[in-house]
This record gives sequence, C-alpha cells and structure tokens, in this order.
Amino acid sequence: MARTTTIELHKEDMKFAAGHFTIFSATHRENMHGHNFAVFVSLTGEVLDNGMLADYDIFKRMALEQCRAWNETFMLPAHSRHLQVERDARGDVIARFNGEELRFLSRDVTILPVENVSLEELSRLFGEKLVGDGELMRTSRISRVVVKCSSEPGQNCSWEWNSHG
Repeated sequence: MARTTTIELHKEDMKFAAGHFTIFSATHRENMHGHNFAVFVSLTGEVLDNGMLADYDIFKRMALEQCRAWNETFMLPAHSRHLQVERDARGDVIARFNGEELRFLSRDVTILPVENVSLEELSRLFGEKLVGDGELMRTSRISRVVVKCSSEPGQNCSWEWNSHG
C-alpha cells in the first residue's frame, strides 16, 4: 500500500530582496519599491522503498539558486501591455510607461517573462522552474508541488502543480 507524505521546505536563506512596481493600467502604476521576499516549497508524493519521498536537497539547491539569481535586482515584466522594455546601445535597460522613461544599469535588472511583476507571477515562475519538464517529479513520484512567495508576513501567493493535470 502506497504511503503519501509531504515535505515542506522553508529555509532561512530561501529568500531574495528585489525591487519592482505593479502596473494596474496604461496610466497607473505603483512607485518603485522593494520587498524581502520569502519562498516556501511543499512536495507531496509517495514514499519510496528507501523510506523517503525524494532527495529534497536537489529541490533546496534549485530554490536557493533561483533566490540568488533574483536577489538584489529590480524586476521588470517583459510581456506587459503597458510597459515597453528595451536596451540602449550600451546594453542598459530603458522602461517606458505612460510617457515616463526609467533607466537602469543592465546588471541591476531582471527582466521576467510575465505580464506583471506580482506575487502570482513570481510564485508561478519559481514553481515552473522547480517542476521543469516533470521528469524529476516522475522519478521521485512527486505528485504535487506548491510554491508560496511572500512579500511580507501575512501576504503571500501560492502556485500549484499536480501530476494529474
């Protein structure tokens, strides 16, 4: 009989500090600001014959790598209908919104494949990176992954992957 269990990963260093602004319409956005984001990962599946769900150190390493990649950057959405992001001749980033021009050094910016830099999108991107093509989930018999991103205590968003669709 299969035993199901859940491993929850929420390490002290599973966090990143990043700046952003949320875009609400073609004429309204937040001011630039930042958060100390925290990440929580939950893995659910069958316990293997060796008494473990998976080598969860793999998932910790992947989560920490993603946190490091996003840490101390300003995040911009690549697919916003209201913000145009481009690079100048030096490679620096120019973001245009409602007649404003915001300039950033290339090394300070992370351009994300999202419509908006929100908790919803950050948790989804984080989760999709962990799940990948699903092969690691199949070999470890993980059937459910939940990723939560928090921008402050009491304010978080969850993304969920389920092997059953």
